[in-house]
Amino acid sequence: MPLTARPVSLINILRQLIHQLKDAPIIAKGLYILASSRPEHRKSIGLLLEKQAHKQPEHIALIEQERRFSYQQLNQQVNRLAHFIASQKIGMGDTVGILAENRAETLIAVLASVKLGAIASMMNTAQRGDVLLHSINLVNPGLMLIGEELSDNISEIRPQLDNTLNKQLYLIRDTSSADPCQPHDHYQELEPLLRQQPDHNPDSTRLITMRQPCYYIFTSGTTGLPKASVMSHYRWYKSMAGMGLASIRLTRKDVLYLALPLYHNNALTVSLAAVLGAGATLVLARKFSVRRFWDDIRRVNATAFCYIGELCRYLLNQPNSNLDQQHKIRVMIGNGLRADIWMAFKQRFGIQHINEFYGASECNLVFTNSFNLDKTAGFCPLPYAIVQYNIEDDTPVLDQSGFMIPVAKGETGLLITEINQKQPFEGYTDPGASDKKLFRHVFKPGDCWFNTGDLVLHQGYKHIAFVDRLGDTFRWKGENVATTEVESVLMDYPGISHAVVYGVTLPGCDGRAGMAAITLDKSEQTINWQALTQHLQEKLPAYAVPLFLRIRPQQEITGTFKYKKSALQQASFLQSQFNEPVYLLLPRGKHYQPLTPAIEHQVQQGNVF
Repeated sequence: MPLTARPVSLINILRQLIHQLKDAPIIAKGLYILASSRPEHRKSIGLLLEKQAHKQPEHIALIEQERRFSYQQLNQQVNRLAHFIASQKIGMGDTVGILAENRAETLIAVLASVKLGAIASMMNTAQRGDVLLHSINLVNPGLMLIGEELSDNISEIRPQLDNTLNKQLYLIRDTSSADPCQPHDHYQELEPLLRQQPDHNPDSTRLITMRQPCYYIFTSGTTGLPKASVMSHYRWYKSMAGMGLASIRLTRKDVLYLALPLYHNNALTVSLAAVLGAGATLVLARKFSVRRFWDDIRRVNATAFCYIGELCRYLLNQPNSNLDQQHKIRVMIGNGLRADIWMAFKQRFGIQHINEFYGASECNLVFTNSFNLDKTAGFCPLPYAIVQYNIEDDTPVLDQSGFMIPVAKGETGLLITEINQKQPFEGYTDPGASDKKLFRHVFKPGDCWFNTGDLVLHQGYKHIAFVDRLGDTFRWKGENVATTEVESVLMDYPGISHAVVYGVTLPGCDGRAGMAAITLDKSEQTINWQALTQHLQEKLPAYAVPLFLRIRPQQEITGTFKYKKSALQQASFLQSQFNEPVYLLLPRGKHYQPLTPAIEHQVQQGNVF
């Protein structure tokens, strides 16, 4: 069970419902849109933007640095780009590649693409070389819009791009750069091409149905090459209604601050949907800065922000300030906030509502903390199940009839979601990758369920708490070890700012032994290894205490704040693979000690454990 996460209480749910009576109209609006939307309906992201521009043309829609765009101005800018893209024979079902950092032009590019019924393929700004080339080839864009700040990423692979695409590379100048504009060979400058374009709404927008795809969102590629998951206007609308209106209850008066990259679903689906649905204001930060975060929040009078769990840990690790609660934030929405820091973050920064949610780019439903309970990924009324799973065999547990077995309340199991007409599985661009995510004949012949790959805690009353990824949980000494649990305990020890836990194979041993890469606030000489050992042994069962600790100056993360574990697992404890100290807890050892070459040799010979 996740640290301090527990089954939810019906009494607490009822209390929150009473508190939320004042928001009943906006909740009802969200639930109505959620219940009445159908994939065949002619509704779309672009059409919603047009409606807001008509309804409140002068209201501020977007703030980026010192620039402000009213809904009318934003819609006009989007239309100009949409008309230009259409002039390049890009339309329904075609792909527009977008590679740019967080700025107004990036969001305009997305909105222009989806107004045409095209698919905005959001390239990860951290990708380069073969990985970026793989992503581009995966979605086959008809043209690409490239931020000047990332033009070198494309230049590296330009000779390997298709000849047709090479003629359709358009450069978006970086207006925030202090450097004078330099000529860029092989790119066409976008801005001059837009000056003569009309700014009226394109006819195509009213023809788009909700079942059509709007984005390709790439997986982080922490294990293997990235995959492109498909996001439809239908799922986007459900997020707008279910989370933006019914759950976090944004209104036109709200200002949502976004520091996550626009290629992340939390940005384009969660944040943008919430803002457009309410006619609110979106504030776009170029990049997340732990030092500027709260200053930016105060500067723009933000009332909401979107987060990733590790972002919150970075903020919590900063020194306390008498300004910590000097802001107007009433709600934060995101995922990955761990139970061990939930209350500390909420109390220190005075947050009224932490709207944690559970979802994934390819998942066909979402849990959202609409009842404002603590330490939960929230509630979902749609069909799902939490089933028993054998970590060692890496398969669900089956009954005598060959069907899966649900877990009881308070137990942990694999989360699976039913696939049906109202909950379609949109999958990846690769059909083979999509099929691997499906379970068939789960509870009855012919049924089909999506495998989330996540272990969750069944909290009751349709609530769950995230426990671990299947690939991260491992078995040691016949027991399941959840890496998130061990990471939480490690980071609870003074002096450890970050910890990444994973399992490594040992010669002569079954299962995988626990190893952690840790980052210290100070030098390793300041760590009391005996006290750390005692801390872990008191907080964790013996089988979950890591045998190896690798000291790292900093952790490698993806652009969406996910730790890169695969390289750590491959290097294991072998110090010939890296130049960082490793500490070992020997059997019957009183505390961690340095892993010497002699001891490492003994471990490799299978003579230690």
